[in-house]
Amino acid sequence: MDAGHRKRYADLVRLIVRHGRRDLLSGVQPDEFLTEEGEALDLGAQEDGAGPERLAADLERMGPTFIKLGQLLSTRVDLLPPAYTDALARLQDDVEPFPAEHVREIVEKELGAPIRSLFSEFDDVPLAAASLAQVHRATTRNGRDVVVKVQRPDVRETVRGDMEVLGSIAGKLDRHTEVGRRYGIDNILSHFRRSLAGELDYRQEAQHLIRFGELTAEYPHLVVPQPVTELSTSRVLTMDFVSGRPVTTVGPFGLLDVDARPLVEELFSAYLRMILVDGTLHADPHPGNVLLTEDGQLALIDFGMVATVPRRVRDQIVKLLLTLSEGDGEEAALVLAEMGHPLAGYDAARFRDDVSHLVSTAVTMGSEVDSGSVLVELSRLSGQHGLRPPAEMAMIGKTLLNLDQVTQHLDPAFVPSEAIRDNIEELLRGGLSVSLSGAISSAIEAKNFAAQLPRRANRIMDALSDGELAFRVKTIDEVRLVSVLQHLTNRLTMGIVLAAIIVGAALMMQVPTTSRILGYPAIAMVFFIVAAVAGSVLVGSILITDRREARAARRAREQ
Repeated sequence: MDAGHRKRYADLVRLIVRHGRRDLLSGVQPDEFLTEEGEALDLGAQEDGAGPERLAADLERMGPTFIKLGQLLSTRVDLLPPAYTDALARLQDDVEPFPAEHVREIVEKELGAPIRSLFSEFDDVPLAAASLAQVHRATTRNGRDVVVKVQRPDVRETVRGDMEVLGSIAGKLDRHTEVGRRYGIDNILSHFRRSLAGELDYRQEAQHLIRFGELTAEYPHLVVPQPVTELSTSRVLTMDFVSGRPVTTVGPFGLLDVDARPLVEELFSAYLRMILVDGTLHADPHPGNVLLTEDGQLALIDFGMVATVPRRVRDQIVKLLLTLSEGDGEEAALVLAEMGHPLAGYDAARFRDDVSHLVSTAVTMGSEVDSGSVLVELSRLSGQHGLRPPAEMAMIGKTLLNLDQVTQHLDPAFVPSEAIRDNIEELLRGGLSVSLSGAISSAIEAKNFAAQLPRRANRIMDALSDGELAFRVKTIDEVRLVSVLQHLTNRLTMGIVLAAIIVGAALMMQVPTTSRILGYPAIAMVFFIVAAVAGSVLVGSILITDRREARAARRAREQ
């Protein structure tokens, strides 16, 4: 490990020692008697200053990899207490821009031509600078207004080194700590590695822009800037310039001339369809990435972080939304149990009671509670009760929460839960659609089942009539049980034999003989030595075997 890695390793260890206490990863219960937002943010603060805000500041100080890690963890409400997810969601990565000559060098190297032959205008002053890249205004040779996103020099090497250090720490946590085994730190890191690698490849972001442009094409009030593919590479992304301001920065007077209701209805409907029908999730739709354009449209930007929602999760989320709209807490708990992975200590009955209470409270409060916040709280409840939900569920909840900030700012009268009910028919149609390959596969399985059913039924009836029908229920591992009993019997027998040898040797001490060792009868001393050696071998064998079996059992649980 070189000096840079050693320093990074030491910084990370200090971070874990400072913040990795039991309160951070134990799903701290919020105080239900505190209802003010300001009070909730103090949860988890410690006298030594190692609280949520300090964690966010430490991650910002450690650079781009850890800023992105914090942003990812802010979506994992099933793992971290509310104070920490709120603090991490506010992480900022605004940094000093790197020099214009480096920008031009990277652009010319990546695109293979001088900037003057690629763009008629190129502004050396960046519009924005972040930890991974910065953005410059430009105009192409054919007069198209664009922005050019340029990746910072050496950022990939920095991220690669940080991921190596994180990987070595995560492996140790999973092997040697209960927190690692419970939360699967290595799995979380693998997900983060894939996400960050995709964000550093601007070819993927260009494809995301094209994909989301297609998904929003039928919504006239939504716009997604499209890439200029011939001026884009893995480190340089050229796309349409959109003139606008983040929605939440537009004041009440600026919204007077805006017809907000069509905007929010289309935005909410588009995201529901993208997530639950098409299975594509914009993983970073915070209000700063939704712009109100000068012509009264909503522009969606920054598609570096995009996740895919598996069909199984989509179908279960739709079922969950239906149960929430009907106020059926017990059915919601059953759907969550199907979605999640139970850990040690999971109490199904208690989980069902808490989910029912949460859903009934949400129904009682009516329009004051939206589905996004309910999904987030359900994810948090799952984590607290030892039921690990799919990561996509928490991300969907956070996405809907972020959308609520946009829609409430534009149109305070808009009710997200009503919008979900209005779109539920389309969601169900999308969820029930079957692809051609899926239909063919199901038809083949049905054909094979129908063809083999008579023969299998005859076998069952013949066995029943002959009295040979038997059911085998595997309640325990018989092979393992027999092996354990054999070990126990062998050890017990060996112990009895050694005890008999010792007793016999003690009796022979009284036998007169001329052959002596250290003044004692030789035959008795020989038996004592044999018993001592055999006893030592038995004890050593027991310790080695038990330790080996414990390691094997631990590896089996981890797999």
